[in-house]
This record gives sequence, structure tokens and C-alpha cells, in this order.
Amino acid sequence: MSTISDERGEAARPAMQELAEDPSSRKRFLSMMGGAGAASAFAIFLAACGGDDEEQSSSTSTMKKEKKKPVAGGDLAIVQYALTLEHLETDFYNAVIDAGIIKNKSLGKIAVMIRDNEQEHVDALTATVEKLGGKPMRPKTNFDAVLEGGPKMVLETAATVENLGAAAYLGQAGRIESKEVLAAALAIHSIEARHAAALNTVVGRTIVPDGAFAKPASMAEVLPQVKPFLA
Repeated sequence: MSTISDERGEAARPAMQELAEDPSSRKRFLSMMGGAGAASAFAIFLAACGGDDEEQSSSTSTMKKEKKKPVAGGDLAIVQYALTLEHLETDFYNAVIDAGIIKNKSLGKIAVMIRDNEQEHVDALTATVEKLGGKPMRPKTNFDAVLEGGPKMVLETAATVENLGAAAYLGQAGRIESKEVLAAALAIHSIEARHAAALNTVVGRTIVPDGAFAKPASMAEVLPQVKPFLA
């Protein structure tokens, strides 16, 4: 896991590590996030990202003494990555709704609700990219193959994409430097996981495919799976 330097040339700690090690910082963060519910969510993030944090922790004292060169991208790259996934999800639901494939009224309402959530994520992440000094990028998407597969394929794809989205946020948690960005990622991850649980139920999958603790997915694992939807 890369470590990004601050302006003084000192090794900056990922937000997850700082929160895990600093009780006062963690208390302020959890208060900002909403208390007990956020504490539970943070514990899940910490458990799921434990492996990388242990490796990072073991070398922290050494890294603090070294001068590090800034790593290109950092939080901006992570937010832009998340924005790409949220655009993909929003475009997917728009394509499904416009095609009128889902005839069941209850499922149709769910699709609209999830689409609206994803659009709000897009809006929030777009603003964050701009705040971090970047230019928001929107991918071109194509879901023709899924739509041609009919309702069953559409619902199964929706479940897969939502599970993947939740895992993608979890996969970046240990790399995020800003506590504000981490708070946003945690909040969005929670919603993506709820979308996934609902859709898993619809298609007959278990609501907890990973068991008691969610498994993170890296960019290298996520991007090949969404590539078929990128035009």
C-alpha cells in the first residue's frame, strides 16, 4: 500500500490508520458520522482492511523518518474511480428503466429508488473531485447485451454490480488519507451494501455472500468485471 507524503515531506498516514490509533480523532470522526451505527460500520471497515493495516503499521515508525515523494493521484484518484463506478450504476438503472424491462411495479419502484441513490452519489463525488482540484470524468457505457437478456439477466446483473460496488469501496478504505473522504466512502458503502442485500434477495442469493465480514475488492479485481459495460 502506498504512503502519500504531506507538504513537509513526512509520511502521511491513511485515515483508517490514524483513526484506529488515535482515540480522540476516532471519537470526533464517529460523532460526525452519527455515533453507534457509524462505530459498527467503522469496525467492519477496520476488520475487512486489517491485513493491509497490519503491514502498514509494522513500518510506520520507519516511514515517519524517511522523506517520501508524493504519489500521483491519492484520494483524487480514488474518488474519480468511485465516480466512474457510480456513473456506471446510474447509467445501468436509467437504461433498464427507459427500456421498460421490469414489469413488476414493486421492482420498478425499487429500480427508480436505487437509481436516484446512485445519482446522488454521482453528484456528491463529482463535487468532491472538483474540491480536490480534479476534473470529473464520465465513462461511456453500454448495457445492450444485458437488456437483450431479459428481466432475469437484468436483475442478476444489478445484484452483481451492487455487490461489486460495495466491495470496491471497502477495497479503498485503507488507502484513503482524508477523514472527510473516508466518511463519504463509508456512508456510500453502507448504501451500496443495502442495495446489494435487497437485490440478492430478489434473485435468490444470500444477503450476506461473504458471511459476517464483507470482503474488499481492489481496483485490479473490480475494473475487469465492469469493463464489458464500458463502451
